[in-house]
Amino acid sequence: MSIHAAIRYDDPDTALDWLCAAFGFTADDVFRDDQGVIQHAVLSHGTGKIMVSGPREPGWLGGTAAAPLASPISLYLVVDDPVAHHDQAVGQGATVVRGLEHMDYGSHEYSARDPEGNLWSFGTYRP
Repeated sequence: MSIHAAIRYDDPDTALDWLCAAFGFTADDVFRDDQGVIQHAVLSHGTGKIMVSGPREPGWLGGTAAAPLASPISLYLVVDDPVAHHDQAVGQGATVVRGLEHMDYGSHEYSARDPEGNLWSFGTYRP
């Protein structure tokens, strides 16, 4: 079994470009409608994948509009070099909400928000 997060953005084109530049994702597939609007995109980071889309009608894929600052959800990605990753993200305008730190469970990690407020954590912890 595998699990993939599905994240909705108000501006999926900007989000896709930013996630690749700041957090190091690679766009695997991008599906657009006849007007060129992203309907569904698959991004990878190492062996993990996320799916990105734009706003949807209420009741479809989550029920309400995305409210990242009110969400209890956070995504954690394993990176080999959290310091370099942190510096790249900051250089692209990520809002760091928890600076680099060593955790008592052996991980070196940090947390940041993307431009639309979604919370991401990056570190060396491999559960």
